[in-house]
Amino acid sequence: MPRLLYLVSEDWYFLSHRLPMARAARDAGYEVHVAARVVDGADAIQTEGFTLHPLTWERGSTNPLNFLRAVIEVRKLYRAVAPDLVHQVALWPSVVGSFAGLGLPVRRLSALAGLGFAYTSQNIKARIVRAVLGKLLLFLFDRPGSGVLVQNPDDRAAMAAIGIDASRVSLIPGSGIDTDRHRPLPEPAGPVTMAYVGRLLDDKGLRPLVAAHALLSERGRPVRLWIAGDPDPANPGSIPADEIGAWRGQAGIEVLGHVKDITGVWAQAHIAVLPSRREGLPKSLLEAAACGRPIVATDVPGCREIARQDVNALLVPPDDPAALADAIDRLAGDAALRQEFGAAGRRLVETEFSSARIGAAIVALYGKLLA
Repeated sequence: MPRLLYLVSEDWYFLSHRLPMARAARDAGYEVHVAARVVDGADAIQTEGFTLHPLTWERGSTNPLNFLRAVIEVRKLYRAVAPDLVHQVALWPSVVGSFAGLGLPVRRLSALAGLGFAYTSQNIKARIVRAVLGKLLLFLFDRPGSGVLVQNPDDRAAMAAIGIDASRVSLIPGSGIDTDRHRPLPEPAGPVTMAYVGRLLDDKGLRPLVAAHALLSERGRPVRLWIAGDPDPANPGSIPADEIGAWRGQAGIEVLGHVKDITGVWAQAHIAVLPSRREGLPKSLLEAAACGRPIVATDVPGCREIARQDVNALLVPPDDPAALADAIDRLAGDAALRQEFGAAGRRLVETEFSSARIGAAIVALYGKLLA
């Protein structure tokens, strides 16, 4: 059997975002290994029949010595496991894994789930990082035995812009949604509730979202806001704890923290909202659409792949609380439109983003890389 290794920052991210792909590979005859920092997902990974390799690395560290230690740790792993193909998931594992694999006979697929802080922020630090990162990715990815996987056409264009050969870049939209597990849900009773699911980051548009909620309150529109997710201290855009605490004190806002059963959130929400500045392909919106929820999102890369204007969603410019409030207000006051958008979103997931469809696409790409 071909030996496939997933290199992922943490075990929970693998289980949340790459499990459907790994299952498809296993079912296609691959011997699947997973390397990640282990938090609490070891049993779930091993129950799938995958071999787990715990890592000690720290995502987000800016210490060069920590980066060097991570490269050495992963290089030793590559030599010990001897995978035929490594699927490096997200930017940090892709950079570390590509350095670790230099000179080794292992094919690498670097999967970029969005381009992160360097491409969403416009401050001086981000612009400097973006310029350096472009040259680094060109050096690491544009070489024999290396492929790049993106989730939307804008990220594919970004790879072309830094000079990576187009033949090395593949586009597969997400990792697939289990349409049997995530099924259409009836609208809940009670006041209209909009829900955000994701990390608590500035780049996700949470500050404009809270401002939009305040505008709706001023208009007399009693829309509740649920915020599900945790801060991410490893990300420069993580929202400070005291600011999140202040949100908890505002009427109509409930900060849920980490939620394992995301379907339970959509069961109690009428509208899914994601006012992000840029995405790869947001899993939260895919799951919301599968559950039959209408969407309000920003008209940015990644979001507009699943949130289609006047089909299943209303799109607004990023960092625009007034436009965001207007879109939410429109959906909150129109139950028929919510039902129409919800049904259309479900059809989109079934036809374009199901785990069966995406699983077949990733297995075909693995075969192409190994051939």
